[in-house]
Amino acid sequence: MLTDALIITRREIRDSLRDWRIVAPIIILTLIFPWIMNLSTRVAINFVEEYNAVIIPLRLVPFAMMIVGFFPISFSLIIALETFVGEKERNSLEPLLGTPIADASLYVGKLLSAMLPPLFASYLGVGAYLLGLFLSIQYAPDGTILAQIILLTTMEALVMVAGAVVVSSHTTSVRAANLLASFIIIPMAFLLQAESVLLFWGQYDVLWYIILALLIADIILIRTGVRTFNREEILAREIDELNLGSMWRNFRRHFVGAEKFSMRQIYRADLPQMLRANRLAIGFTVLTVIGGLALGAGFAILHPLPAITSGPFHFDPALFKEQLQVPGFSLLPQISTLDIFFHNIRALLLAAVLGMFSFGSLALILLLAPIGVVGFLAAEIAPLGYDPLTFFAAFILPHGIFELPAVILATAFSLRVGASIIAPPPGITAGENLLRALADLVKLFVFIVLPLLLVAAWTEANVTPQIVLWIYGR
Repeated sequence: MLTDALIITRREIRDSLRDWRIVAPIIILTLIFPWIMNLSTRVAINFVEEYNAVIIPLRLVPFAMMIVGFFPISFSLIIALETFVGEKERNSLEPLLGTPIADASLYVGKLLSAMLPPLFASYLGVGAYLLGLFLSIQYAPDGTILAQIILLTTMEALVMVAGAVVVSSHTTSVRAANLLASFIIIPMAFLLQAESVLLFWGQYDVLWYIILALLIADIILIRTGVRTFNREEILAREIDELNLGSMWRNFRRHFVGAEKFSMRQIYRADLPQMLRANRLAIGFTVLTVIGGLALGAGFAILHPLPAITSGPFHFDPALFKEQLQVPGFSLLPQISTLDIFFHNIRALLLAAVLGMFSFGSLALILLLAPIGVVGFLAAEIAPLGYDPLTFFAAFILPHGIFELPAVILATAFSLRVGASIIAPPPGITAGENLLRALADLVKLFVFIVLPLLLVAAWTEANVTPQIVLWIYGR
C-alpha cells in the first residue's frame, strides 16, 4: 500500500512545486520570517535584560520557535483543501480516481503530498531561526523543548491536513471547502493560544499530553477519512444540498422506531436495546468516572490541606440553612429544585454539543471536572480523621443515586454522537449514522435522563441538606 501511496505523493508534490502561488509564500515564511522573528527576539531580550528579567528570554525563545514552525504548516491546509475538490473543478480528478490502486493508498498518498512540503519548510524555518540565534547571541535550546516543538509542529500539521482532506473529499467546490475549513482553523488557533500560555508559564510537561492528544486525533481523522472515502460518490456528487425535510424524516424514523410509538414500547423494547447497543460507551464512561475520582484523590494527596485547617467537621444549623438561600453563582445554581434541574440540563446539553465537535472527548472531559472535585474533597477529609464514606453518604449519595446514572448515560450517548462519524457501519453514510446517534440521544434524554434529573434535583434541594445537618450538624 505504501509504495502505491508514494507514487501519488511524488506526482502531487511535483504539481505543487510547479505552482508559484504555493512555493513563493512557503519560501518567504521559511527564509524571511525566521530572520524577522530573530530580530524581534534579540530586541525583546535586550529590553528585558535592562530590568534583570532574565526568565523572560528563556520562555520567549520556545514560543518564537513554535510560531516560526506553525506559519509554514498553515499552508498545508490550503493544499489539502485542494486535494480532491480542487482536481474535480479542474476536471483532472476522474483519471486519478481511475488509477488501479486501493482507496487507502490513494487517500494516504494525497494526505502525504499535502503535508510534506509545508512540514519540510517548517523544519527549515525553525532551523534557520535557531541558527540565527546561535550566531547572534550564542543561544542553543534545550533538547527536550526542541523535540516537543518539532513533535507539536508535526502533529498539528497532520491534524490540519487529515481534517482538510476529509472536508475536500466530501464537498463539491473549493469555496465550500474553504468555508468548512473554519472548523479546523478555529480549534487550532485556540490550541496555539493554550500552548503559548504553557510555554510562557514553563509548564513543558503538559505539552507531552497535548502531543498525545494530537496523535489520537490524527489516528481518528485518518481512520475516518479512509473509512468514508468513496470514489464513486465523489464523482457522482454535483451539488451539496441541505434537505431539511429528508433529515427530519430520517430523524423521526429513528426516534419513533419500527413499531408503533408507545410508552410501553419505549421502556420495554427501545431503551433496553439502546443501552445494550451502547454498552461499550457506557462502560468507558464509568471508567472515566472512576478515573476522575482517582485523579481528584491523587491531587489531594499531592496537595494536602494545611494543618491549621484540621479540627472538628461541624456545621452550625442556622448558618447552614441561611447559606442555602444564597443566590447561585455564575457556574453554580441556587439550592432549589428548578435551579439545580436546569443547571444540570444545561451542563449535559453543553457536553453533548462539545462532544459532537470533538469526537466525544470534550463530553468526557466535562464529566471529569465535578467527579474530580468529589474525589479531591473526599481524600482531603480523610487525613483529618473523618470517614470518606460518610462524606459520600451525606453529600453525594442521596441525590447521586439518581443523578449519577443520568449523567453517565447522557455522557455515554454524547460520546457515541461524537464518534458516530468516525466509522459508520457499511452501507450507511456518516451523516445518517450521526442522525441515528442524535435520535438515540434525544430519546434517552427525554425518557430516562430528564426524569432522573428532576428527582435528583428535588432530592438535592430538600433531602440532602437535611441528611448533612443530621450527620454533621449535631
